[in-house]
Amino acid sequence: MATTDTMGSSQEPPKVALLNDPKVRGLIVQLVLLAAILWLVWNMGVNAANNLAAAGIASGFGFLENTAGFGVNFSPFIDYAETSTYGTVYLVGLQNTLIVAVIGVFFATVIGFLVGVGRLSNNWIIRKISYGYVEILRNIPLLLQIFIWYKGVLAFLPGKREPMSLGIFGSIDVSAWTAPKGIPGEGFKFVIYTLIAAIVVSIFIGRWAKKRQMATGQQFPVFLTSLGLIILAPAIVFLALGSPLSWEYPEPGRFGLRGGAAIPPELIALTVALATYTASFIAEIVRAGILAINRGQTEASFALGLRSGPTLRLVIIPQALRVIIPPLTSQYLNLTKNSSLAVAIAYPDLTSVFAGTALNQTGQAVEILLMTMLTYLALSLLTSLFMNWYNSRMALVER
Repeated sequence: MATTDTMGSSQEPPKVALLNDPKVRGLIVQLVLLAAILWLVWNMGVNAANNLAAAGIASGFGFLENTAGFGVNFSPFIDYAETSTYGTVYLVGLQNTLIVAVIGVFFATVIGFLVGVGRLSNNWIIRKISYGYVEILRNIPLLLQIFIWYKGVLAFLPGKREPMSLGIFGSIDVSAWTAPKGIPGEGFKFVIYTLIAAIVVSIFIGRWAKKRQMATGQQFPVFLTSLGLIILAPAIVFLALGSPLSWEYPEPGRFGLRGGAAIPPELIALTVALATYTASFIAEIVRAGILAINRGQTEASFALGLRSGPTLRLVIIPQALRVIIPPLTSQYLNLTKNSSLAVAIAYPDLTSVFAGTALNQTGQAVEILLMTMLTYLALSLLTSLFMNWYNSRMALVER
């Protein structure tokens, strides 16, 4: 704003030099840094392209349409043969990585929560067993645990000619766990549709019950109702359609078991090691989350007549989740990325078959490693987005 001196003439405020403006300086520094990064990336790309050309290796992603020429011993959902392309190899590796990650996250969460609660149990034996589990498993390197399960446990199973029977769960030997294989018949898709519809209805029932409880204070048996709906509705449709599902059980053959669904020991060893190892860290996160809740919450629940079980389930755990979820997300990300250790026992995950075998055969190191890194990045970001969404749902809402 202009000022007026004693003589009546106006004076403009002194102008600040452009480079003395903090905002301008900060913008210039960021632009210079961005230009340097872009220059570095460009030079790395040009250098890699020149080296590939000098080695006689074509750059680009056209190799994904070439025939792979090697077999993969486990691909439950994607048809694969030696005549398949490298693009199919990528999908098979991604599929196997997701199988390990999903199963591992599920069991790690269940075991971790049970052990974490056990760490705070009033029962001395349960408390000490939980303490020993955490201290032993989290202090042994994960790779060593994978080898222990693979070479120290599963390698001593009976041979192919004398498999161990698991009853209705099939048979197991040193080569694989052969489980009964379900063969869907005509009309089985309607059972799946009914199951999906039952899950959706259960979600709406849960939301309705929560609003009802907030308004009236009355509880509704959501768990039992949803469980009954999810089990009974598909079962009724299944029986009404004449049981459109048959089972193929493994049978002894000349060179081992025939039929059924073969689950390789590499998958079992890797999943068990990842789940039990990650569960030891989740247990400590759960224990810390429970201890973060004020003791007065427990005392108030007891004063209202709640027992220990309902107090933990209805009062303590819902509040502790706000502390548990953020570090729990990191453990889920670690489990997914640690699944790349599958290459040590030849489980055909993304790192093993695509960033390993496919890279060695094609020599397309830049493209394959770039695809592998971006895939793990995408999996991590999607996991983080889901957990952040769930964390926001569990946050306190002011009324």
